[in-house]
Amino acid sequence: MNYVPHVVAWNLTRRCNLECAHCYIAAGPRETATGELDTAACLAIVDQVLAVNPVPMLILTGGEPLLREDLTHIARYASGKGATVVVGTNGTLLTDERIAALKAAGVRGVAVSVDSLRPAYHDNFRHGPGSLADTQRALARLSRQRVDFIIQTTVTKGNRAELGALVAWAALQGAVSFNCYFLVSTGRGAALTDLAPADYEAVLADLTRWQREYRGRMLVRAKCAPHFMRHVHQSDPESPVLNYETRCPCGTQYCRITPDGKLTPCPYIPEEAGDLQTQGFAEIWRSAPLLRQLREGALGGKCGSCEYRQLCGGCRARALALEGDVLAADPSCVYEPAAGAAVIEAVRDVTYGSDFQPALSWSPAARERVARIPSFVRGVVMQRVEDWARQQGRSEITPELLAEVRSALPIDFSKKQPFFVADS
Repeated sequence: MNYVPHVVAWNLTRRCNLECAHCYIAAGPRETATGELDTAACLAIVDQVLAVNPVPMLILTGGEPLLREDLTHIARYASGKGATVVVGTNGTLLTDERIAALKAAGVRGVAVSVDSLRPAYHDNFRHGPGSLADTQRALARLSRQRVDFIIQTTVTKGNRAELGALVAWAALQGAVSFNCYFLVSTGRGAALTDLAPADYEAVLADLTRWQREYRGRMLVRAKCAPHFMRHVHQSDPESPVLNYETRCPCGTQYCRITPDGKLTPCPYIPEEAGDLQTQGFAEIWRSAPLLRQLREGALGGKCGSCEYRQLCGGCRARALALEGDVLAADPSCVYEPAAGAAVIEAVRDVTYGSDFQPALSWSPAARERVARIPSFVRGVVMQRVEDWARQQGRSEITPELLAEVRSALPIDFSKKQPFFVADS
């Protein structure tokens, strides 16, 4: 297989104005800039990533990335070179001035964390009095400045009952997606009690229902719970979710860079594949033993024998955190594989991350536009554009037709799409 780093999550700093209970890198106010890569080193790494994939998505996050004074510099450099740049933040520092600066630097979207609509819960979970109110004000500013945003929530026993209300609220705010994260026991999150596997099933069933109910208005996704795909496959086979290769992508299509330049398969796997201060990105990505293990190793336990292993495969980070083996079965899953059942394949061709061979004629201007779409969704977008064109009796894709598609199908085809399907 041709493994491409379609999405790179980059923890630029461990500094943060909050001290969230579940933080996977244990960021907080007591951290300093000591050991962080400087601006020049960051720009050099951007060049190395782009040499392997010219159009990746870069998720600039922390800690709190807004505490890095060079955030807009890094974002402007990466976006100017062809990357799609988004920022992950707790939202409390997003003033109108900071939003305008990010927008001017080419940032295409912002992911903001909201874990409850109850200030007592959210503020306590994030160890920041008034943080929910600050974040809600930031969302209003993002909306006024027409910057795409997603709402991210980590589901716990404390907020499970209000998850439906959070989804509805996120849609009302104008979020392009609601991402429900499932806890991985790493960093400070190792001290939290996770949901029981049966509760995972119940939440995933709810998310499957909501992704259908909000289709065309807001995407609803499960993160760090690939068994979401089993639920969608069983109850909503027409879902566009099934266009995407959302089996755990860590080390195959996705990786993470730490503040000091270490490369890991994903943010929730602390094991290092290599050190970007002494090795090149291409060398690590193509030959690191840990990444090769994830790509070539056989899944263990029931994940290895499950008929859904091609669609799901379990969370590799959770397997490592709880079982000590990156290829072990994901202990959060209650599903028991059917003895002797055939492996379930994708219900349609998966175009996530794949090269696309056009069947219709594309004008040079239209080709130039889609060339700017991040690699991991370009095939999906082009296929769906051609499908729409055929339905309209059109044989050539032009910028005018792309504008029609964007107007007719704003969620599937607007510039928003690459942002909110980033990682699983």
